[in-house]
Amino acid sequence: MKIKNFLTITSSALLLGAAMVATGCTPIKKGEYANGAATIFCDDGFKNVLDEEIEVFEYSYPNASILPIYVSEGAAIDTLLADGTQAVIATQELTKEQIDFMKSKYKRVVRQKCIAVDAVALIANKNNPVQALSMEEIKDILNGKITRWSQLAGNDTTKIKLVFDNAESSTVNYLKTKFLPADAKLSETTNSFAQKNNAQVFDVVKTDPNALGIISVSWLGDDLSEAKKVPMDKRMEDYKNEADTVATTLTSEVNIIKVSNPTEANDFSPVAYKPYQAYIYSGDYPLVRKVYMISTGSNSTVLHSFYTFVTGFVGQKIITKTGIMPYEYHARVVEVK
Repeated sequence: MKIKNFLTITSSALLLGAAMVATGCTPIKKGEYANGAATIFCDDGFKNVLDEEIEVFEYSYPNASILPIYVSEGAAIDTLLADGTQAVIATQELTKEQIDFMKSKYKRVVRQKCIAVDAVALIANKNNPVQALSMEEIKDILNGKITRWSQLAGNDTTKIKLVFDNAESSTVNYLKTKFLPADAKLSETTNSFAQKNNAQVFDVVKTDPNALGIISVSWLGDDLSEAKKVPMDKRMEDYKNEADTVATTLTSEVNIIKVSNPTEANDFSPVAYKPYQAYIYSGDYPLVRKVYMISTGSNSTVLHSFYTFVTGFVGQKIITKTGIMPYEYHARVVEVK
């Protein structure tokens, strides 16, 4: 099997990962958590989610430490396949070929599980009159058929400035796969600008009335920001609470574009929805994708303990604060207007 080149990962990060995953290998009993330190590679789109998971995990288990390294999704998968880390967060599972490769070359057992359902959000400046887009209009924007704001609303003939985190991010790959012909690039079809991360996309849209941002909805939830102001012991009480309500508010600093999907399957309904958890859960918001945690750490490693934590009750409850839907959390959904 051919492993793609991943020059975006520095040799120092790989050496650090190799050193860290080597720790915490003392055999542990079922239900216990391992001590030690390890790395996990993750797409920047899920930084807010992973940062909170790590903070709560390390608070709960003070002798365990997880170092997140934020790269493109492709680089994260490549690092895992080169055994430079033993855990990644991604929007795709490993293929059977990749799983067999890890077993034969590195003697690794692959565990992978869906941990969340994420929404890809489109955001615009507060002064932009466009409030909603259909799936067909989004397709036309990404394919270069709609290039100016006046084609959508108002009289502003300025070009639409499409802003995203980086060309190899999971968010961009999702939209390319969904809307563009094979091998097409956004840079060839749109007036587009790559940033370094989702935070920069958000900042550009806040200041530029001509920008249309592409971002994970987990960057737009206010609930997690508010939760971080609460002392950790109080946050732990909430995360362990088995109450089933999910109600997340979204930021008001930008316009979060509503999206409609008038198809035969929904009786050609023109109703557009924002990416609230209620509409992600019901399927009314159409731009959604699954998020997976993939681990090759053995049972006695801190990474396997972290995998167990994220896929368990508290780890899934944390995700309810981020604006996306936990995959294993059976929620009573409260619609937020």
